[in-house]
Amino acid sequence: MFFRKIYARKFGGLKKMPYFCIKITQDKRQNIMEELKFHYKYPHPSITTDCVIFGFDGTKLNVLLVERGIEPFKGRWAFPGGFLKMDESAEVGALRELKEETGLKDAYIKQFHAFSDPNRDPRERVVTIAYYALVRMQEVKGGDDAAKAEWFALDKVPSLAFDHDLILRVALKELRKQIHFEPIGFELLPEKFTIKELQLLYEAILDVKFDKRNFYNKMKHLEILTQLDETVFNSPKKEAYLFKFNPDKYEELKQKGFRLEF
Repeated sequence: MFFRKIYARKFGGLKKMPYFCIKITQDKRQNIMEELKFHYKYPHPSITTDCVIFGFDGTKLNVLLVERGIEPFKGRWAFPGGFLKMDESAEVGALRELKEETGLKDAYIKQFHAFSDPNRDPRERVVTIAYYALVRMQEVKGGDDAAKAEWFALDKVPSLAFDHDLILRVALKELRKQIHFEPIGFELLPEKFTIKELQLLYEAILDVKFDKRNFYNKMKHLEILTQLDETVFNSPKKEAYLFKFNPDKYEELKQKGFRLEF
């Protein structure tokens, strides 16, 4: 038998061969060869995840970046991310890296694209699965292989490592598309907010300016906001009502084919 000859040469005769070697029959050899057919000889790319985390400071849209503490691109800014472990899904890996490198946890992330240019990483062939999230801005702190973590206004983002400039552009495009179909912007605001704060948020995301009256009428017509009996002073002499997002009304509109147009 095939394996008997191999092990006989290795161990100096059949009597010295391990019991399991002698017991390998032609049928078992065939089974082993069948299994080996699925052990592909082709090179495998590595998989990473990257998270584009957006926050709103009340005026501008911000993005969370980490300063790389190791090569390649040591000292350059990039998105939180890293290599996927063999025992975790892409989403689990993305959340783990986000927490390790920034301290941010429990974010609701959404996968939006895979980036697979053969030359995107100088180390080896790497495909990255990209996620984005919208969170209320909070304190962050660099960890793991990130020297530090900071929020950057979109108009202050430096040149990024790897192909992360491209990833940012694609993430923004996806965000601006989804804002017409989902109330994603509300996750960036406090639970109670003014119409002015909501308008500033939508202007920051879409990079446009809205007429104040038209914006208010559009939101009022949709009925996805609940006006509260609470007010705050937008200016020393002017009060403004506070509002809350109405998720039940949104779900009702979504069933009918919700699309928010300005």
